[in-house]
Amino acid sequence: ISVSSERFCEFFKSAKFLIYLGHALSTWGDRMWNFAVAVFLVELYGNSLLLTAVYGLVVAGSVLLLGAIIGDWVDKNPRLKVAQTSLVVQNSAVILCGVLLMAVFQFKEQLTIMYSGWLLTSCYILVITIANIANLASTAMSITIQRDWVVVVAGDDRSKLADMNATVRIIDQLTNILAPMLVGQIMAFGSHFIGCGFISGWNVFSMCLEYFLLRKVYQKTPALAFKAGQKDADDQELKHLNVQKEIGNNESPVEGSQLMNESAEVKKNTSCCYQMTEPIRTFKDGWVAYYNQSIFFAGMSLSFLYMTVLGFDCITTGYAYTQGLNGSVLSLLMGASAISGICGTVAFTWIRKKCGLIRTGIIAGVARSGPTLCCCLGWFLWVIHALITFVKAPKQKWAYLFYFYKENCTRLLEDNILSSSVAVLKVNKS
Repeated sequence: ISVSSERFCEFFKSAKFLIYLGHALSTWGDRMWNFAVAVFLVELYGNSLLLTAVYGLVVAGSVLLLGAIIGDWVDKNPRLKVAQTSLVVQNSAVILCGVLLMAVFQFKEQLTIMYSGWLLTSCYILVITIANIANLASTAMSITIQRDWVVVVAGDDRSKLADMNATVRIIDQLTNILAPMLVGQIMAFGSHFIGCGFISGWNVFSMCLEYFLLRKVYQKTPALAFKAGQKDADDQELKHLNVQKEIGNNESPVEGSQLMNESAEVKKNTSCCYQMTEPIRTFKDGWVAYYNQSIFFAGMSLSFLYMTVLGFDCITTGYAYTQGLNGSVLSLLMGASAISGICGTVAFTWIRKKCGLIRTGIIAGVARSGPTLCCCLGWFLWVIHALITFVKAPKQKWAYLFYFYKENCTRLLEDNILSSSVAVLKVNKS
């Protein structure tokens, strides 16, 4: 008993458990915010999807354009600095955005009157901008922890790495069930003002605890202090020092000083031009590198899964809210969706052992297409019914046609354009 209890205590003190705990806190806050922000924006703009659609498009476009640059920044900087900076920026942005939303909800009538409504419009722009910054920082944090820290903590043990990845995935799904349910009940039975305050308070608590956990994991895993590219940088610095030493030995002090000044001036000019064009070059190189990967076409095919509007993103959540579903019901539906995701994760492991990876992918594709075809069939039946009604009522043809276009076609067009943006974002994330 003493041995088992000792192992139990060691597990709770290990770097692996601390990563799990920090990831759970981080994803819990992300899931609460991602669910609530769509409802908040719909409520702010009078049950309209305009702000929610703009927010979704800005977030998708920002990650699409800046994703490679964020990844490059993660690679070039020390792990602890990247993780702590991303953590502080993300949580601070969510806290600030929550406080701003509380102020808008509390004083919306006064803000509408002031400066002919421009002050309220400025608040909308500020909320979307800050929320976008939070999402970019969340992307950096996700890359750092899930793609880097977990690999280093697992070490050379591939079994341990697979186990940690599976556990991280389960944590994602569990928080996707529970976090929206909690904040949804708070908004439904309390108010949006209380919901904003709760999310801001949670991020204050979570940021402090996660900061401490990151430092503890860093201290327990010495390998995190070293990166693959760090040795090359040290070698280049040593080579530069040797060149300076050779100049000092072979040239007179005046000539050596002149050569060093000229070299420094050329390096400075090159460095300025290089730094100005570095983001563009990083963006291009990132997409070229992705295109040259063997999984490029598989990733593109995966992106087409997001070409429908059958996901609980901000647009779908906002649209359901405008149709009369309150936050409580929406959170329960999102929880049910996450439960089906957990079932899929468990089923994948079992089916892969029985059928192999390729057949599992085919089975998953067919299983996924089935419900989508049912939805399409329902839509086509509705279109047929509309056309029959159109033919049987010749006097109302033009009025009905205008109504059909206004109420349905424009909405479908808007949803599919936004879904296309989200599709490219998902590929970039993967």
